[in-house]
Amino acid sequence: MANPLASFTNVHKRFGDFVAVENMNLEIERGEFLAIMGSSGCGKTTTLRMLAGLDAPTSGDIHIGGVRMNDVKPHERDTPMVWQSLALFPFLSARENVEFGMKMRGVDAPTRRRRATEWLDRMEIGEFAERDISTLSGGQRQRVALARSLVMEPEMLLLDEPLSALDANLVIRMQAVLTQLQRELGITFVYVTHSQSEAFAMADRVVIMSQGRIDQIGTPKDIYRAPANRFVAEFVGRNNILSGVVDRHDAGAVQVRTASGVFSVPPVSADAGAELAFAVSADLVTLSVSEPDAPNRVRCTLLSEEFIGSVVTVFCESADGQEFKLQLQERELNQHDLKSGSHVWLSWRTEDAHVLDGS
Repeated sequence: MANPLASFTNVHKRFGDFVAVENMNLEIERGEFLAIMGSSGCGKTTTLRMLAGLDAPTSGDIHIGGVRMNDVKPHERDTPMVWQSLALFPFLSARENVEFGMKMRGVDAPTRRRRATEWLDRMEIGEFAERDISTLSGGQRQRVALARSLVMEPEMLLLDEPLSALDANLVIRMQAVLTQLQRELGITFVYVTHSQSEAFAMADRVVIMSQGRIDQIGTPKDIYRAPANRFVAEFVGRNNILSGVVDRHDAGAVQVRTASGVFSVPPVSADAGAELAFAVSADLVTLSVSEPDAPNRVRCTLLSEEFIGSVVTVFCESADGQEFKLQLQERELNQHDLKSGSHVWLSWRTEDAHVLDGS
């Protein structure tokens, strides 16, 4: 990246003996929507707080706009933050909440009022400008918090799980609002979330973290289809992960012997007997009631089904106890008269198996 807006260079952050972030090297491009994901305690919120200046790195350097920011105070940075709790002032109206940051920066009252009104209109809640925050719905409060952060049109906006407290249908609507705003304004968004659906729906790139380190950075498609290692494969999506040893090399494939059988994976540089793990996404697995003519097939017992709208996730188990997952449309599943305990065959193409690094 030739001229990133922000960068972390060999950044470590410790709280006593606890290592929150370890050896982080990350560049954030101007105008991109970057999502940071990971389980609780992985360091994603600490990363966001260091960008905001709320936490200082123990070592390493953070630059924004080419300026070293390690010792720059939060109020001296152009990095407003939208919190999970929203942190709105309950004793102020919606308009007064939006005006607050401008007031602290010495913007005159007429200009504050005009810009706050413009942004509340832009967020489609102008009619609630004089309403107390406590009388607004969760979605309306969310829009007030966004207006307050965006009214100064910063170069970068930091968002810490801002949709986690909203109902599912409202989350979808707010995702559309955030995506549209980011594209219209060209502001860099750095978005921390637990939710894969949020990150994949909105972000240009996704950072996956675990135990204070970055495991993978890439587009949502790259991470979903080509997880860098076993942790990412387990954390992201509905992946079937199998482990075994290299049995032999065939033309255009490698045969891997696992407890569930011998399966083909794309060519890799690995000697016979070497340990190897691979992942197959649940939506790339095919279900049939009779044995298919496929290089990768395994007989399983159907355990249960999980309905999510029109998509069904089917959970199966092979004779050796390996769990398998597949996803298909409800109408596809209805073509088979299947019940818990039914025997089925699962199969997938060789090219749909993704060998995991470090295996």
